[in-house]
Amino acid sequence: MKSQNGTNVSHSFWILFSLILSGFWGRAGISLAAEDTWTFKNPIPTGRGFTSGAVVDGKIYVIGGFLSHSSVTAANEMYDPATDQWTVMEPMPQARCGHATCTCNGKIYVFGGVHPNPYAFANNNVYEYDPQTDTWAQKADMPYENAFCGIAVLNDTIYFIGGTTNCYTPPIRTVVAYDPVTESWTQKADMPHARSFLSACVVDGKIYTFGGGDENLHDYAFDYVEVYDPATNTWTAKTNMPTGRLVMGTCHMDGKIYAVGGWRVYTALPTNEMYDTATDTWTTKSPIQQRRLMFFFGSVGNKIYAIGGSYPDSHGNPIIPTSVEEYDTGLTAASPDLNGDGIVDIQDLLLLIESWGQDDPLCDIAPPPFGDGVVDALDLELLMSYWGQEVDDPTLIAHWALDETEGAVACDNAGVNDAFVIGGAEWQPDGGQVNGALQLDGIDGCVVAGLVLNPADGPFSIFAWINGGAPGQVVVSQQGAANWLMADAVGTLMTELKGTGRSAGPLQSQTIITDGHWHRVGFVWDGANRILCVDDVAVAEDTPDGLEGSDSGLYIGTGKAMELGTYWSGLIDDIRIYNRIVSP
Repeated sequence: MKSQNGTNVSHSFWILFSLILSGFWGRAGISLAAEDTWTFKNPIPTGRGFTSGAVVDGKIYVIGGFLSHSSVTAANEMYDPATDQWTVMEPMPQARCGHATCTCNGKIYVFGGVHPNPYAFANNNVYEYDPQTDTWAQKADMPYENAFCGIAVLNDTIYFIGGTTNCYTPPIRTVVAYDPVTESWTQKADMPHARSFLSACVVDGKIYTFGGGDENLHDYAFDYVEVYDPATNTWTAKTNMPTGRLVMGTCHMDGKIYAVGGWRVYTALPTNEMYDTATDTWTTKSPIQQRRLMFFFGSVGNKIYAIGGSYPDSHGNPIIPTSVEEYDTGLTAASPDLNGDGIVDIQDLLLLIESWGQDDPLCDIAPPPFGDGVVDALDLELLMSYWGQEVDDPTLIAHWALDETEGAVACDNAGVNDAFVIGGAEWQPDGGQVNGALQLDGIDGCVVAGLVLNPADGPFSIFAWINGGAPGQVVVSQQGAANWLMADAVGTLMTELKGTGRSAGPLQSQTIITDGHWHRVGFVWDGANRILCVDDVAVAEDTPDGLEGSDSGLYIGTGKAMELGTYWSGLIDDIRIYNRIVSP
């Protein structure tokens, strides 16, 4: 920054200051990513065990459950993760616990369960709840009494798997399919192992079932993983769970199934194990903070929620917590801002049209959070619902808008990566391409930030608006490692982010960026390709074996070693870094 008398502060002083900051950030490794962590949220108004629920339009409805050894509830309470608030809704017509609940075509269905206490015999009645009108309707009965079964929805058909008629009666192998439109039931192939208190998830058109038990609940818990294919009406055994258990929660997200909590030999577990359906393998993840069993477990967006449930005290009496926990898997939902410029507009629409009918993860944004494998009308509908809006994109891990009017801090609008402005730099509140910008003097003006990401860790994208500059000058670099975006000796865009293997050198384009006009320059690493972009057009690309990494911080407006001649002389505006692929 300029000093108060308008002179430049010593160049060597700012280099020393920057190096001190670099060393600190390098050691600290600033990263507040919430991956694989649990966070307590606003408690549920009515704590209950052996409960169930469903998600409709981003809202969680928790319905029924038991309050004690002798009573059950009909409570229906809605949680909005966006506001962390609860709303009491119309209760279910009849109290129960151990029931099966799901969402189908915007309605919530409740099947079977037990009342007036957790040890009674099961019901066979069916209720339909309409969240839009907050009303209930009774539907045709199930063909048999059932509780504590697995439930899954596939192609507007609801599947019931296993279950029992009482906590202490033998489980069944029965599988039936229910059509909500005709209220009809169809028998399907029996499950290989009879079990109740199991859990089920749908991934890629198949139903995965996990764990469960028999009538000797206190003595044994199954570790079975069995998959049902409705297309062939057949079952296949998969790799068993590392920790056999029953009354756990399972939830699918992006091909991974998280199995959390549950019961095993007189013990409520905090266990969290992730199953990869593509590789048939298990990985242990961070345990839930409150051990619990038979609770609501489901996802909204890219977060998973555990609500209610129970666990026994030292005498076997149930303790019923009201706690709500939010789990961050580290996975990020697809964003409707396809080109990463912060707003959904015609550029995003054109990208979606170009991928129409294809399996393009960038444009396959619906249904949230990760699409359905094809770009179609669902994706178009979701994109248009954001039309003209600025998008809060969870994959945007750093965003320096550079819209400040004074001071020595460039705020990170995406989170925690606020940066220091040093040397010959002046704010231009009305001079940017996107609102304000930062004018750098080409001598010692730059911005110093901490660690944002390691380029070798996976796909990422960086974009910035620039105006001015000269050959050899740098837009963004990583301290002591590589110049991410820069002008080469003749002023064309290049990157020194090196690949490994046969493409170990820099990647160079033929597009001039130092012509005194505004340009949006970018670099994309998709895990296989290095791509340079100018004005949302790919101008250079290659396919190295990998990408070299670094755990150091970033410089904006100077080279990796702050060398003379690498300082940017011109305007820099709106720098965005994503941990995903952004399409030019």
